Amino acid sequence: MQQLSIFDMQKEQTPRSMPLAGRVRPKTLEEFVGQEHLLGPGCMLRTLIEHDNISSMIFWGPPGVGKTTLASIIAGQTKSEFINFSAVTSGIKEIKDVMKQAEDATLRGIRTVLFVDEIHRFNKAQQDAFLPYVEKGSIILIGATTENPSFEVNGALLSRCKVFVLKPLTEDNIVTLLKHALASPEGFGNNNVSMSEEQIRAIAAFAGGDARTALNTLEMAVLNGDISADGITVTDEQVTQCISRKSLLYDKSGEEHYNLISALHKSMRNSDPDAAVYWALRMLDSGDDPLYIARRMVRFASEDVGIADSNALAVAINVYQACHYLGVPECNVHIAHAAAYLAMAPKSNALEVACMEVTEDLRTGPAEPVPLWIRNAPTKLMSDLDYGKGYRYAHNYEGALTPMPCLPESLAGREYYRPKQSGAEAAIADRLAEIKAWKEAHKDEWSTEE
Repeated sequence: MQQLSIFDMQKEQTPRSMPLAGRVRPKTLEEFVGQEHLLGPGCMLRTLIEHDNISSMIFWGPPGVGKTTLASIIAGQTKSEFINFSAVTSGIKEIKDVMKQAEDATLRGIRTVLFVDEIHRFNKAQQDAFLPYVEKGSIILIGATTENPSFEVNGALLSRCKVFVLKPLTEDNIVTLLKHALASPEGFGNNNVSMSEEQIRAIAAFAGGDARTALNTLEMAVLNGDISADGITVTDEQVTQCISRKSLLYDKSGEEHYNLISALHKSMRNSDPDAAVYWALRMLDSGDDPLYIARRMVRFASEDVGIADSNALAVAINVYQACHYLGVPECNVHIAHAAAYLAMAPKSNALEVACMEVTEDLRTGPAEPVPLWIRNAPTKLMSDLDYGKGYRYAHNYEGALTPMPCLPESLAGREYYRPKQSGAEAAIADRLAEIKAWKEAHKDEWSTEE
């Protein structure tokens, strides 16, 4: 299967048949907008490109920030054959065909740069097919991905690639691109388009750092503008119609899903109800399952609030039930209820810390036997073996307290639950301190012979 380079594909289309984003695509580093942290004077990636010294790399960033554009610029500025390869439409057979082309080119002394768009869509076997050619130097691989390469790219392949993180474009970056598209002959430079600064900035703000979204929106606004002998005038109403609905960046199975649930969890932990409600409803608005959000809140109620406000768990469970009964969109207020309540609840992670410390002791320590005195003795044999001997029934003693230890001997004195001075847990901390002081004072009274 013959793969086409970016430039081959551009030649196959007349400029006016291409979308605006393709017509005004930058061709040099000087025309490229954004990613100053990578392409500013003296920055690593710029230096590698300018000195024709590139190696295999991964471009990681959200859509519309210049990954493909940057690859095409590398094609133009390095002395290599450039092949554009899509992970969406290609399989192992196509990979092997391209690798053969690359090896043939190597025999002729020609270096091959292989650009793989959406490399995260390749499975492990497909990614493994690249590895020997990257190791031999038959190709220089440039992969582009919107997903975290730590999760989506094989470790062996990732270790042989330098990862460059591309950031969302700033609003000013987008404004620069839009103004260039309006002035450039490849864009609307010959159409005398009239747009205000406010209209351009409205589109830039709507794009959310995505150049492709911005240019597509601009194209829609201009093509629907009012045509006259003097040119094209874009009205505020037309711009408003084009930006009436923003599709939030979200992938329920990708990294952004975990970024958003992390933002919700940490906003509640930081007692910020405004941020907690925002992140919770943003997940809901993006199509996430309300029951998933509610389940995470149930966990949070014990992990981060705990006994400081035991009612938090009841609220979270009730909200889960309400979401189950009503579903979306009506359950949005219940999700907001839990988010705000949990954010404002007093915080204690004492239970979470206790769980982690017990788990670590269970993992690293021996399987301690249960002390004989707190074992049941339902049979005579068990009683003869001293099961339950010396057990003290707490209700038979003043204050329901005895000095009887309940942990294995090797863990005597180990403290797992350490309540904090937060909410209801402050009173519990005082109560626990009194209990421990009493047990310490009466420890010499303990004996299994009693």
